[in-house]
Amino acid sequence: MRFGKVIGTIWATRKYEALNSYKLQLVQPMNANQENLGEPIIAVDTAGAGPGEFIFYITSSEAVIPMDVDMAPVDAAIVGIIDSTSTEIN
Repeated sequence: MRFGKVIGTIWATRKYEALNSYKLQLVQPMNANQENLGEPIIAVDTAGAGPGEFIFYITSSEAVIPMDVDMAPVDAAIVGIIDSTSTEIN
């Protein structure tokens, strides 16, 4: 799983039929310190996230697992919304 922040919503008048019930979100990948990593990606939202929320997402072929379809052309899926984080250094 990876960290990210939802920075926008993608509106598509036409998309792959299996994706019709899902929002597409623009996600900025981040590290645990909430620093940007690379370029934004598009992710299918399976958690109900919205712009400005810190989230975690999965990529690759596993991205279709949280969806209620057998197969869809999905490379990334939001699977959770992060309420808070804390780190301890030993």
